[in-house]
Amino acid sequence: MNHTKLLLLIALAVLFATGGWVYKYVTNETYEGMSIIPEDHEDIPLFNGLKPRRADYVIEGDHWEDIYAFYMKELPGKGWKLRHKGSAMDDNDPGNNWGGFMSTWTKDGFEGELSLSAGYFQAENVTEVRFDQHIPPKITSWIDKPPASLCVYANPAEENCTPLEDKDDIENIVHFIDEIAYETSQFKQQKQYGIIEFLNDLGETFFSVKVHYSKEGQILFLESEKGKKEMKPESEFFQWTKLEHLIK
Repeated sequence: MNHTKLLLLIALAVLFATGGWVYKYVTNETYEGMSIIPEDHEDIPLFNGLKPRRADYVIEGDHWEDIYAFYMKELPGKGWKLRHKGSAMDDNDPGNNWGGFMSTWTKDGFEGELSLSAGYFQAENVTEVRFDQHIPPKITSWIDKPPASLCVYANPAEENCTPLEDKDDIENIVHFIDEIAYETSQFKQQKQYGIIEFLNDLGETFFSVKVHYSKEGQILFLESEKGKKEMKPESEFFQWTKLEHLIK
């Protein structure tokens, strides 16, 4: 093989490699903001004419009603169950002139929910359609039985606790810990934290929760022998637990 042919083969190899990289880059850019891509799922048909555009799909003109009718017919036939829907057709307020719909779907074997929405934007004369996979945070129960009372330590160095016996406050605290806070892998332990002890009728502690508040992240972290959780720092929670000092 002469020198010229060798250089030509090398140039072609570089061209194909570069072309593949460019194609992959453009493809990634096209779907960059999407949590789910319909083309990758046989059970999520794509309305004819929709073109991907980073976070959504677009089609020229006002087609949201046709798109709405298409998915209300097609998705159930693909095994999807409609959980919620709302559209401009259900809006009887004459002052509202928006055009679009929102819907959520579930299916056996699909993690979380499929969110599907569309809207017509007159200024651009396009209909935008968005597909999202929403995976709700995992919420687990920590407290196996209702406590008779609570004992709160403002910080771990305290020897004496503040007793809490108001039934409504106790129920609210249990509700927040068991049904509002969700499991997290982003737990951040704080130097200053409070401790909530759960007591039975005999005044014995059967469970305890450490309450960490991150001022930097504005997040409330909970820690126990059963795992770690987080939730928004609701002011009521600090009032009920007498741990207001953590947010000051």
